[in-house]
Amino acid sequence: MVLTLNHFLALAAVVFVTGMAGFVVRRNAIVMLMCIELMLSAVNIVFAAFARHHGDAGGHVFVLMNFAVAAAEAAIGLAILVEIYRRRRTVDVDELKSLME
Repeated sequence: MVLTLNHFLALAAVVFVTGMAGFVVRRNAIVMLMCIELMLSAVNIVFAAFARHHGDAGGHVFVLMNFAVAAAEAAIGLAILVEIYRRRRTVDVDELKSLME
């Protein structure tokens, strides 16, 4: 069986919708960050699939840049969440309405 562009796009759609649903449904900030990572991974799948389909390396460059952005986002986001947890003892976003208290 040959994998076509449609297979990759369907996989990316499933991964993106899973991440989006998790982001909307869950209230834990760490789970929300993981769902954002899922959505970024879906975008990487689309970039790589189109680069492969068109025979161009430009999409792979965007994938590498997206990996760098995702790593920075995860590192900074987790550092912020660790500091919030130290101060508030929770990472539930419903309880973190105001960071000024």
